Amino acid sequence: MKRIGVLHVITDTSIQSRFTHTQLAEMAIRGGADTIQFRQKIGTTRQLVETAQSVQSVCAQYGVPLIVNDRADIALAVGSEGVHFGQDDLPVSIGRRMVPSETIIGASARTEEKILAAITDGADYIGFGPIYQTSSKPDAESAKGLEALRRMCEIAQCPVIAIGGITAETAYDVVRAGAHGIAVISAVCKQPHPVAATQRLLAEIQRAKSYDCSVNYVLT
Repeated sequence: MKRIGVLHVITDTSIQSRFTHTQLAEMAIRGGADTIQFRQKIGTTRQLVETAQSVQSVCAQYGVPLIVNDRADIALAVGSEGVHFGQDDLPVSIGRRMVPSETIIGASARTEEKILAAITDGADYIGFGPIYQTSSKPDAESAKGLEALRRMCEIAQCPVIAIGGITAETAYDVVRAGAHGIAVISAVCKQPHPVAATQRLLAEIQRAKSYDCSVNYVLT
């Protein structure tokens, strides 16, 4: 069974220059991240492969899956466990034919129609957002909010990973709204202490999921 994590940390070197992708991945994992996403928009394919391979080595050392954003070829080259496609990237149906059957495929979707299409085409999880306003992606759309997230989680027949402006202060509400997990950039990469920042996020996710379990126990 494919393992879809609850805390995806997307490594980023465009919004900060203190740490490399590899350093961020290791710190995030030490803080409790159960999934690392590698996203790099600039550089040659060779450069991206070299960097992704370094990140993959760290992930393999800790037994944490690496998901490569946008690039199925790089995911194949480094042997990552997953690949994530944005709405303007390679169609999920084509990506699914390119990678091994055990590969995790994530897909960004912002409408009910696109969610259902992505799932039909083979997506294992849906990335939905931005939930809140974010500065990590200059081209991000306006914030969707918790109500839209709740609706999408009801529609989706697979895990929903919420993204966009999520912080330690809001992670609890996001998971309580129905998200399987969250994906963050600034909430870890731009923080003074990425390990501690990741720990705080994980604690809020666990608190929200523990609440759900306690409610279910009472109801039964």
